[in-house]
Amino acid sequence: MSVIGMKTALSAMVAGVLLAVTAVQAGDLRGTGDMGVIIERQSGSLLIVESTGKTRLARVEELGDFSHASVKFSRDARYAFVFGRDGGLSRIDLLRGETRQRVVQAGNSVGGAISQDGSLVAVSNYEPGGVHVFSSEDLGPVARIPAEYGDEGELSKVVGLVDAPGQRFVFSLFDAGEIWVADFSEPGEPDIRKFRDVGRQPYDALITPDGRYYIAGLFGEDGLVLLDLWDLDAGVQRIMDGYGRGEEPLPVYKMPHLEGWAAANGLLFLPAVGRHELLVVNPDGWREVARIPVHGQPIFAVARPDGRQIWVNFAYPDNDTVQVVDVASLEVAAELKPGSGVLHMEFTPRSEQLWLSVRDENRVEIYDPDTLERVATLDAITPSGIFMTYRAHRIGL
Repeated sequence: MSVIGMKTALSAMVAGVLLAVTAVQAGDLRGTGDMGVIIERQSGSLLIVESTGKTRLARVEELGDFSHASVKFSRDARYAFVFGRDGGLSRIDLLRGETRQRVVQAGNSVGGAISQDGSLVAVSNYEPGGVHVFSSEDLGPVARIPAEYGDEGELSKVVGLVDAPGQRFVFSLFDAGEIWVADFSEPGEPDIRKFRDVGRQPYDALITPDGRYYIAGLFGEDGLVLLDLWDLDAGVQRIMDGYGRGEEPLPVYKMPHLEGWAAANGLLFLPAVGRHELLVVNPDGWREVARIPVHGQPIFAVARPDGRQIWVNFAYPDNDTVQVVDVASLEVAAELKPGSGVLHMEFTPRSEQLWLSVRDENRVEIYDPDTLERVATLDAITPSGIFMTYRAHRIGL
C-alpha cells in the first residue's frame, strides 16, 4: 500500500473511532426540557422526574423541612433551587441527581425567585422578616433586605416574592400592609421603592405573564391591590374592592395561592378567600365579569397552557376533589376524585399531560386533559408541589 493510501486508511480509522466515542457520549447525555421535580413533604426529599416517559429518575434526600416548599429553576434549567420551610435553600443538579450547595439562611421561609438574568436567587422570609439574596452560582450572599416597618422598626413577614423585568424583585409585607420593589440593575446595594398602606395583610401575589402588573390578595379585607410596574409613580390601585361585601364569610382552612392563579382566553381566574367560588376578572379595566361556583374553597386554579381548561383543587375537607372548568362556557365541566390530599397540579408545556399529587395516598397521578383519563401513576412519599422545568423561561415562575 502506498504512503498516501496508508494515511487515508489511518484517517478513516481515526474518524470512525471518534464517531463511535461521540455516539457513546451523546447516548449518555440528555436535555432538561422535559424534566421536573416533586416535593416529598414528610421525608424532606425531592423526586426528579421526566414527562416523556412518565418516569422517576432520581431521589435527592436530606433537604430539611418541606412542610411548605417551593422550587425555581436556573436559566439553563440545569439546576433546581429549593426553598424549605426551615429557611433552607438548596441548589440541586437535575442531571446528576445531587445537592450541589445548601445553606440555612433564615428561621422560617416561604419561597423565592430568580432574577431576570438568572444571576440572583432571592428568598422571602417570615423569620427574621425580610428578603435574602444570593448568587445563583454558589449561593454566596449578595444582599439582605430587612422588612422593617413602623416607628419601632418591627420586622414583617414577607410574602408574594416574584421576579420582574429590569432585574427587579417585588414582594409584599404581610404585617405592614406594604409592597416593596427592589431594583438590582446596578451593582451594590439595591434601590428599594416602598408603597405603604396598600391594605390589610397582603397574603400572596402574582405577576402577569408580561411582567407588567403585580397583584396582591388581601387576607384582612375583601379585594385586591395592583401595582403597574411600567408606571410606579401611579402608586397602588385597589381593584375588585369588597368583592364579598354583604355576604357571610366562610371559615378559611387554608390560604389560597394567588401564585396558582390562571390566565386564559384574555381573562384571569382567581381563588376567592373563604368562598366556594372562582373570580373571573377582565384585565381591561380589572372588572369582575363572573363568579364560578365550585366544590369547595379553591386553593390552586391552574390554566391548561392552551387556555382551554382551568383545573381547580380545594382546601380541607374537600381536598379529595378536582374540578375542571370549561373556559368557553365558564362552567364546571367535570369533577374527579383522585384521592385524599390533592395538593398541587402542573401541566406539561404543550397541554398533553396534567400531573397532580395525592399526598395522603403517596402517589402522583398523570392525566390526559382531553379524555380526563388517568394514564400513569408514580409512587412518591407524601408528594406535594410539582414543578416542571419550563418554568425557567417564564416571568414569575
